[in-house]
Amino acid sequence: MGAAEDQGTSAIDSPKAFGPGQNGAVRFTTTHWSVVLEAQGESPAAQEALEKLCRIYWRPIYAFVQRQGIGPEEAKDITQGFFADLLERKSLSAVRREKGHFRSYLLGALKHFLADERRRAMAIKRGKGQRLIPLEELSANERSEMEPADSVTAEQIYERHWASTVLERVLSRSKDEYRAAGNAALFDSLKQLLPDEPGAPSQADIAAQLGMTENAVRQAFHRFRQRYQSLLREEIAHTVATPGDIEDELRHLIAVVRA
Repeated sequence: MGAAEDQGTSAIDSPKAFGPGQNGAVRFTTTHWSVVLEAQGESPAAQEALEKLCRIYWRPIYAFVQRQGIGPEEAKDITQGFFADLLERKSLSAVRREKGHFRSYLLGALKHFLADERRRAMAIKRGKGQRLIPLEELSANERSEMEPADSVTAEQIYERHWASTVLERVLSRSKDEYRAAGNAALFDSLKQLLPDEPGAPSQADIAAQLGMTENAVRQAFHRFRQRYQSLLREEIAHTVATPGDIEDELRHLIAVVRA
């Protein structure tokens, strides 16, 4: 495969790239959403899995709330209130009835929460003083990014932030793996070859910078993409109910990214 072809191929071009791995079924049985859905009665493991998912995927919720015309600080309060309500429930039976994708469940639960809050004249629950979700990580730039053009619906904003959160998680996990192996510089260089990176250098440039041959860089990027795709599939698996749902969710993510 030539360098130009390598650089022009997205790491998420096709869901066919995410076929089940050799141990895919074993990995899937321990994913977060399947643990929540399979829990019977009170289950600390299910509560912990749900909380972990909420901590990871709070940005789409915050973005959706802001799109309702609510200011940043009040939106943070509402987001915390929503997660406080979700995580303090004594039973997961309502969650298990939803099945399907965590993404869809979370948005549906938020819409119900907002409707209830409006009926109570927006008497927002503030999580009893607890910082359940680390919203302080939201930077000033991110706050402004939550306010897109009027033509974009709240649901579209939610989907975009969902997709970007998934991809950020995958890239962060990949970065950690390369750093643990002592290959931080290689990761930083290969990351620039992803198609959404502006001003990407050529593989020849990277080879000269790292003292590698172009063929070695080409092979390294091929391995990088393969691992990226594997991690993406694993991340998606954490948010769906069955292995068969992974491909549908991947296709949905790809469609959102390309929109």
